[in-house]
Amino acid sequence: QVQLVESGGGLVQAGGSLRLSCAASGRTFSTYAMGWFRQAPGKEREFVAAISWSGASTRYADSVKGRFTISRDNAKNTVYLQMNSLKPEDTAVYYCAADVVFSIKVSTYVYWGQGTQVTVSS
Repeated sequence: QVQLVESGGGLVQAGGSLRLSCAASGRTFSTYAMGWFRQAPGKEREFVAAISWSGASTRYADSVKGRFTISRDNAKNTVYLQMNSLKPEDTAVYYCAADVVFSIKVSTYVYWGQGTQVTVSS
């Protein structure tokens, strides 16, 4: 069982930056791949970024490549999403997720956080 708690969301102007954190409970955090997903009003939840258990492999959605960076600190049981050059279309609730499989698919992930709101004003 893994419990995930996101933080770091907020309101930012276009072009600004935010850093999301996701703190995980449990001693097996380092065995899980982690993903960030987002869901805007009226839209389906979509993949943003993922990182393997070791941090050696990462994947990004095309829409965020070059602007967002996913990283993890297994000693702190935490995964991060650094978001730069934010755009109004990045506005969404951002969720972190965990699974033993490294994947970009929403359906793969078993454990989910409650989400944190990111709003980018133009």
